[in-house]
Amino acid sequence: MAGGQERELRRRIRTVESTKKITRAFELIAASQIVRAQGRIAGARPYVAGIERVLGTVAADASGAGRLVGTPESVQRVLLVIVVADRGLCGGYNTIALRTAERLIRAGESEGRSYTVVTVGRKAQSYFRFRGRPVDRAFTQMTDRPAFADARAVAAEVVGPFLDGEVDLVQLVSWRFHSAGVQSVVTRQVLPLVPAGASPPGAAHGDDAQSVEPAGAPGFYDFEPAPEELLQLLVPQYAEAVLYQALLEASASEHTARQRAMAAATENAEEFITTLRRVMNRVRQDAVTTEIMEIVGGAEALRQAGPTGYVDIDDEHTEEQSA
Repeated sequence: MAGGQERELRRRIRTVESTKKITRAFELIAASQIVRAQGRIAGARPYVAGIERVLGTVAADASGAGRLVGTPESVQRVLLVIVVADRGLCGGYNTIALRTAERLIRAGESEGRSYTVVTVGRKAQSYFRFRGRPVDRAFTQMTDRPAFADARAVAAEVVGPFLDGEVDLVQLVSWRFHSAGVQSVVTRQVLPLVPAGASPPGAAHGDDAQSVEPAGAPGFYDFEPAPEELLQLLVPQYAEAVLYQALLEASASEHTARQRAMAAATENAEEFITTLRRVMNRVRQDAVTTEIMEIVGGAEALRQAGPTGYVDIDDEHTEEQSA
C-alpha cells in the first residue's frame, strides 16, 4: 500500500514539474514581448498626438461640423468596441474588461439605449455567445502583435455606421497601459470627437475621453478644402489611429498580465512540489518504520522459539506450574 502511494506521489510530482516548465516558458516569452510592445506604443503616440492637434484646430473652425464634434444631446444607438485577448493564461485580463463592458451595456439598456457590439479577441466572442448576447462583428488574431491594417479593418466597421447616422455614439472598452506595473480598463468615447475639457455622456470613474485639443502654437490657419470637408476626411484617420493605439496598449497589457500570472503559477508549482515531496518522504519513512518493526517482531519470535524453531506452549505452561 505504501509503495503504491509513493508511486502515485512521484507521478504527481513529475506532472507538476512538467507544468512548471510550461508556465516558466510562458513567463519568459511574455517578459520578452513586453519591452517590444512598449516600444511600439512609444512609436505610435506622436502620430496620435499630432492628428489630435490637427483635428482640434480644424474642429475649432468647423462651424458646420454637426454631429462629428461634441456631445450628442440624445444617445439612443451606441456602437461598442471591446478589445480583449485571443488566449487565456493571463489572469483577470479578459474577465475584468468583459465585465466592465457588460456592466456598461446593462446600464445603457436600462436607460433605453440599444447596443451594437464589435469585439476584438476570441475570448470576447465566446464570452458573449455563452451569455446569449449577439455580437455584430468579431475580429480575431489581432491582439498578439497588432498591425495598423488591423486597426483599419476595425475602424471600417466603426466609422461607416457613424457617418451614415446608424449609431449616435462610438465607445471603446480596452486596457490602458500606463507602465509595466500599472494597467487599467478604461471606457473611451471615440466618435463624435470630444472637445478639450468636455466630458462624455455617462462618464464614470475610470473612463477616459479621447479629447482633441487645438494646436498649442498661435496663428492663423487657412484651410483647403473647407474645415467641414477636411473634418470628414480626417475623422476616419483619427479613428484608425485611436484604435491602433488601443490595440497596442491592450497587447502590452496582455503580455504584462500573462507574465505576472505565469510567474505566480510557477511559484505555486514550486510550493506544491515541495509539499508533495514532504508527503512522499513521510510515506517512505512510515513504510521503513513498518518494515523495521516487522523485522524486530520476527527476530523476537525466532528468539523465543529456541533451537527447535517453534515455541511449545504446553512446556512453558508446565514449567510455570512447577515453579
